[in-house]
Amino acid sequence: MSPTKLSTVVLDAHDAAELAVFHLRLLGYVVRAEEQGWVLIGPSPGAGGASLAFETEPAYVPPVWPTRHPGDQQMMLHLDIEVDDLAAETARAVAEGARLAEYQPRDDVRVLLDPSGHPFCLWTRTPQ
Repeated sequence: MSPTKLSTVVLDAHDAAELAVFHLRLLGYVVRAEEQGWVLIGPSPGAGGASLAFETEPAYVPPVWPTRHPGDQQMMLHLDIEVDDLAAETARAVAEGARLAEYQPRDDVRVLLDPSGHPFCLWTRTPQ
């Protein structure tokens, strides 16, 4: 029996194609598969790394981060993206359509929201 492995993280959105385009630009990924209401993206062949898929969900409700009130749609997961230059990559993500979250918990991490409202973190490794 072969071991199981996580292949893809799927994010719901009002518009899967729109969210896929944002993440293609942010991560430098390529489209691997696409059909009505669903897009799979990933690193170029041979580059290694996780794939992402986006699925259109007409009843999608963006998460609230950080959760402030009982009943708010909670963040179920977020993506961590390691970068070399936190300020430059934060500015690039914003230029691509992300929004900087109001609350920033650490100096070496920037929490942003993608165009569908999913939180994601840009972070830089702290020298040891």
